[in-house]
Amino acid sequence: QVQLVESGGGSVQPGGSLRLSCAASGSTVRSKCMGWFRQSPGKEREGVATTYRPDGSADYADSLKGRFTISQDITNNTVFLQMNSLKPEDTAMYYCAAAPAAGGRWCNLRSVFSYWGQGTQVTVSS
Repeated sequence: QVQLVESGGGSVQPGGSLRLSCAASGSTVRSKCMGWFRQSPGKEREGVATTYRPDGSADYADSLKGRFTISQDITNNTVFLQMNSLKPEDTAMYYCAAAPAAGGRWCNLRSVFSYWGQGTQVTVSS
């Protein structure tokens, strides 16, 4: 089992930045592939970024490359999402997830994510 707890959401003005954190506990084997997703009211869930933790490789949604960066703190078993130049359309609930069966180059936004956190709200508004 993997437990995921997100934090760092909040309200920010357009152009601002936020860093989300996802603390993972439980099986480290089953949380090697981790990702961030988001969902706005009335919209489908959207993949944001993934990382394969053993080598730090990452995959991003094309529309978010250059503004969002996924990273990790191996010691504290935490994955981060740095979000810069935020826009109102970035407003959403952001979720952290783990894909237990995905490894290496198979860890990407198309992986099957089985473990999910409760989410943290990000609101971008002036």
